[in-house]
Amino acid sequence: MAGTSPDSTGPDFAAVPTLVGSRLTLEPLGLGHVDELAAAVAEGELWQTWYTRIPSPDEMADAVQTRLELGESKQWVSWAVRRHDTGLACGMTSFLNIRADNRKLEIGSTWLSRSTQRTGLNSEAKLLQLSHAFDTLGCVAVEFRTHWHNQQSRAAIARLGAKQDGVLRNNDVWRDGTLRDTVVFSIIESEWPTVRLSLTEKVAGRAR
Repeated sequence: MAGTSPDSTGPDFAAVPTLVGSRLTLEPLGLGHVDELAAAVAEGELWQTWYTRIPSPDEMADAVQTRLELGESKQWVSWAVRRHDTGLACGMTSFLNIRADNRKLEIGSTWLSRSTQRTGLNSEAKLLQLSHAFDTLGCVAVEFRTHWHNQQSRAAIARLGAKQDGVLRNNDVWRDGTLRDTVVFSIIESEWPTVRLSLTEKVAGRAR
């Protein structure tokens, strides 16, 4: 059952289920998504944003392959995000830093096409992921991490109901050689019922 110690009879943290919402579906990521994801990331040239690590269209095949290899080693679980209205894949998201023995993981390596941002679809995607993490896997905590200078991401994480745990100073050497301060947020097991209600209301369009 969810919430028991992860062992041979416990929840499979490496499983990649299809998660279906009202406006989007999270599909197990595969090489068949590369062309659609390359087109999605080209909207607004998202990979040019200096404080993110979003693959360019030319890098998309390698980025997907890397996530699949990490999945084989049970380090990551990755999905493509497919919109129901357009029928197209519009981004990627993952579970990473999976610690099944401690029933913890991080949601991250997420990006959505420019036209998908600020549509409420991110809230639904996170509701699906968090429900899987807490209700199916029995997680005691789920983390989110982002660049200090990524104000949009920090605000979006806070709107989910996550609380800021702290800032890891000089935590990463960035692709341009600069140092990244990483902001760490989390939702813990006792907070999940309230967070779930809040996200459910947002997805239904009832939240103000």
